[in-house]
Amino acid sequence: MTTSDRPVDFGFEKVPWAQKAERVRAVFSSVAGKYDLMNDLMSFGAHRLWKHFTLSLTGLKAGQRALDVAGGTGDLAIGLARQVGKAGQVVLSDINPDMLEAGRDRLLDAGFAGNVECLLADAERLPCADDSFDCVTIGFGLRNVTDKAAALSSMHRVLKPGGQLLVLEFSKAVAPGLKPLYDAYSFGVLPRLGEWVAQDAASYRYLAESIRMHPDQETLLAMLNEAGFGQTRYHNLTGGIVAVHRGYKI
Repeated sequence: MTTSDRPVDFGFEKVPWAQKAERVRAVFSSVAGKYDLMNDLMSFGAHRLWKHFTLSLTGLKAGQRALDVAGGTGDLAIGLARQVGKAGQVVLSDINPDMLEAGRDRLLDAGFAGNVECLLADAERLPCADDSFDCVTIGFGLRNVTDKAAALSSMHRVLKPGGQLLVLEFSKAVAPGLKPLYDAYSFGVLPRLGEWVAQDAASYRYLAESIRMHPDQETLLAMLNEAGFGQTRYHNLTGGIVAVHRGYKI
């Protein structure tokens, strides 16, 4: 069996390896117009706090360079641009042109132009020079990547020595009694909310399924170590529903 034929998770469904990226692109093209509104509704605004916490960990200074991978509509990129200032540079990348266009428009509306670049790119094969960024972020994008190990390796490559990777992603609920409530909400409410607001129940059913198939906190931590990152650790947020993993290029 070739790699392209090897089955891979697409939510709870198994699809050929070569088809997953296109299936994911279709999901996010469908929801791009309502993506930010749905984020607010389905997280009750908590995604803003999760992103704020992630940005508080970057350690970026004015004049430095940052890359936001799978950055979608630009929430993290806007925060990164504020941190590096006009003398710095931020690259917002995404594999989906519809999401990238929405992110570019938001950055322009927020007044960021000269120090921000938008790049259509696959996280597994970032078209960026080695050792070129002080910080790389990926928010709620890693679970959609077909080859997560390749993406982590690619992000490690483009970091400068001493640079930091921050992975903000849904994870496994660890707070007592939270899992059954979270499951009921994910599979009972989210698809209905997606149908009412975005006219797309299937994409939000995929969202709930993709979260369950994503590596848990300790497994993802091990993957960062295997990709060559050092000083790795993670922070559970909202009882483990979300976690921020971080590591440095040693």
